[in-house]
Amino acid sequence: MVQALSRIGRRRVLQVCTAVAVALGLLMWWLLPLGQPAPTGTLTFSTGVRSGVYQRYGERLKGDLARDLPEVSIRLQTSEGSQQNIARVATGKADFTIATTDALATYLRSGKPGADRLRGCVRLYDDYIQLVVPRDSEVRKVSDLRGKRVGVGQRGSGVRLVADRLLTAAGLDPEKDVTPVSAGIDTMPKQLENDRLDAFFWSGGLPTSAVQELSDRFAIRLVPLEAALVKELQAAGGSARYYRSAMMPADAYHNAQQDQAVPTVAVSNVLVTTDRSDPALTEAFTRTVIDSRDRIGREVHAAQLVDLRTAIYTDPLPLHEGASRYYRSVKP
Repeated sequence: MVQALSRIGRRRVLQVCTAVAVALGLLMWWLLPLGQPAPTGTLTFSTGVRSGVYQRYGERLKGDLARDLPEVSIRLQTSEGSQQNIARVATGKADFTIATTDALATYLRSGKPGADRLRGCVRLYDDYIQLVVPRDSEVRKVSDLRGKRVGVGQRGSGVRLVADRLLTAAGLDPEKDVTPVSAGIDTMPKQLENDRLDAFFWSGGLPTSAVQELSDRFAIRLVPLEAALVKELQAAGGSARYYRSAMMPADAYHNAQQDQAVPTVAVSNVLVTTDRSDPALTEAFTRTVIDSRDRIGREVHAAQLVDLRTAIYTDPLPLHEGASRYYRSVKP
C-alpha cells in the first residue's frame, strides 16, 4: 500500500515537472519567436534638433529599447529633421529614424540613393504646422509675411519643406518675397523674442516644449492656416496630398491661443528603417514603440497618440517584414 502511494506521488511530481517544463518552453517560445537568438550589435537612431519632439521622444525611447534589447548598443544622432533623417537611413548612415510622410514621399519621387530600400515600421503621431508671431504682430495670414524676416527651418528639416510650400500657396516666393532665415526650433524662439525674426514656422507634435516655454515668457500668437490655404497647398499634387486640414486644440498652448482652437495643417510621422534591418531587431523595436506609448506619453505628449489600430498604415512606405511580424503576433 505504501509503495503504491509512493509510486502515485512520484508520478504526480513527474507530471507537475513536465507541465512546468512545457510552460517554460512556451514562455521562451513567446519571448524568442521561432527560437531566434536575441538581437545584438549597434543601432543608430537619427532624431532631430535638441529641443524638438523627435529628440525628446528618442531620448526617452532609448531607455525602453535598452531594457528590451539588452544586447544592442543604441546611439542617438541629432539632425536637422525629416529630410536629413531620411537621407541618413536610406544611405546606411543610420538604422532607424522618424520622418514626416510628405518628406518621405518627396524623397521617393526624387529617386535619390536608397529610396527603394526604405521601409515603414509604425505610423506615429501627427505634426502640426505652427506659424508663430509676436502677439502684437500685424501678420494675420501667411500672405502678410511679405517683406518679413521668417524662420523657415534648417535645409534638412521637414519644416523647411512645408514652409516653402505654404509660402508658395499664399502667393509668395520663398526666396524673394520674404527674408528666409535658416534656423531650427532650438534657436528660432530666442530670435523672435529678441526681434531678430518677425515670425517662424515650426512643424511638430503638440505641445512642442520650445514653443510652450516661449509662450510662458513672451507674448506670442499662432497665425491660422485656413482651409482655403490648405486646399491651395494640396493642389500642387504629389507629396502635397499628405497634408490635411486640422485644428490645434485650444489647450495646446494656453497663453498663445487664449483658449481658442487654431486651424492649421497636419502631416503624420512614420518610424522608418530599410530592408537591410534585421527582421528580429525590427520586430522588437516596433514592439517597444507600441508598449512604451503611455510611459513616454507622460513626458512627451505626442507619444500618447500612437495607436495600434493605425500604426500599421505607413504609406508611402511598404511595411518592413519585422514590423509586419509584430502586428501579426498581436492581431486579435
